[in-house]
Amino acid sequence: MRMSRRSMVSGLGATLLVGPASARIRKVAGSYGDAADYSAARRGVSLLVMQDGKMLFEDYPRPGGSAEAWELASGTKSFTGVMAAAAQADGLLDIEEPASKTLLEWRGDPRKSRITIRNLLSLNAGLEGKRAIGRPPDYLEAIEAPAIHDPGAVFEYTPTNFQIFGEIMRRKLRAAGRPDDPVVYLRARVLDRIQAPPSDWKRGRDGNPFMPQGAQYTARNWARFGQWVMDGGQGVDQRTFHAMFESSSANPGYGMSWWLLRPGLIGPDPRAGIDGAAIGEAAQKEDIVMAAGAGDQRLYLFRRRRLVVVRQANHIIRSFGPLAKKWRDEDFLRLMLT
Repeated sequence: MRMSRRSMVSGLGATLLVGPASARIRKVAGSYGDAADYSAARRGVSLLVMQDGKMLFEDYPRPGGSAEAWELASGTKSFTGVMAAAAQADGLLDIEEPASKTLLEWRGDPRKSRITIRNLLSLNAGLEGKRAIGRPPDYLEAIEAPAIHDPGAVFEYTPTNFQIFGEIMRRKLRAAGRPDDPVVYLRARVLDRIQAPPSDWKRGRDGNPFMPQGAQYTARNWARFGQWVMDGGQGVDQRTFHAMFESSSANPGYGMSWWLLRPGLIGPDPRAGIDGAAIGEAAQKEDIVMAAGAGDQRLYLFRRRRLVVVRQANHIIRSFGPLAKKWRDEDFLRLMLT
């Protein structure tokens, strides 16, 4: 690792990097320094590497820290696949069932009546979606989105599908006589049990939790969640769990709420740093799946190497500015794998 910019002071289990730009604490310092520098130069506030539950590396550039929680933006979306797997195990739903089984107002629509829960979470439901940053539609507003394509035909990166799933969960839980808050269910069913609770979770004007964004996590808790996924998702329906990592013809690089880094991936937006062609080539020999959010929030699972990698950043809006250093997943992965 290059050390021309900083002096290093060693301590018990940690290295303090002192420099003009920031003060950083690296714990269990390993061979990931170049990847950490790449992250820190792009608003990074945390980089954590774990293997089979053992911490290999942590880096917290200012203003980060192990106790600091950061918004995951669309990294939140990947919790919905886990929620569906838990709900299927509890007999609340089947991902192959039509959403209209619960959303009775969809039954008369020739396209909406054929949309399954899997279509919603795989982003190929065919619905027209709004992309306003930070403002997903309310649950009932999302349900009114028109269907403009046949289910399964087109990948459309939109928050609308996940808000609709939130309404489906709300109605399913209420019908089962349970509290109808989807996040309360997810915490009790999975996140609190694995000691990976969110620090906060944003809600809309309707009081319902955002499903496509809004979860706030410390790096360590997000990594614990990633380790649970890496280990096979104990306690949820396994068929649904594995469906999270099954691609569709509409997008070979997207499963059911998770990104699959492989050839053919269709990214969410040119500004997101997820270049399907470049990532597909770089990841051909690796088995990497990813939760990703605006501002370059990342949870990577290197499933062949059994590595869990968390990367978080501050100032999400600044990442879209013309002067911002751009994040490229293929560049970061290359540094991680070298």
